[in-house]
Amino acid sequence: MTITIDLRPEIESGLLAQAKARGVSLTDYVKEIVVREAHVSLVEAEPKPRTGQALIDVCADVRGLLTDEEIDNMFARNRSMSRSVEL
Repeated sequence: MTITIDLRPEIESGLLAQAKARGVSLTDYVKEIVVREAHVSLVEAEPKPRTGQALIDVCADVRGLLTDEEIDNMFARNRSMSRSVEL
């Protein structure tokens, strides 16, 4: 990929001086900087391990909205739909 960047002369000369001090070309030095920054951004973007606390918090918010009897009725099996099975 080719990218063109317009830099102020003082920034370009500063980068060039740093590249020379490292013994690399300006192009290679800028590539190093970009790759290093991209890596840092990727590392920072890694998701934190999930602990289940979010689920616990959501459940705490809805706790007590329904009685135990209402919950049992919602999840009760409809026995009229049952059928016998021969084994």
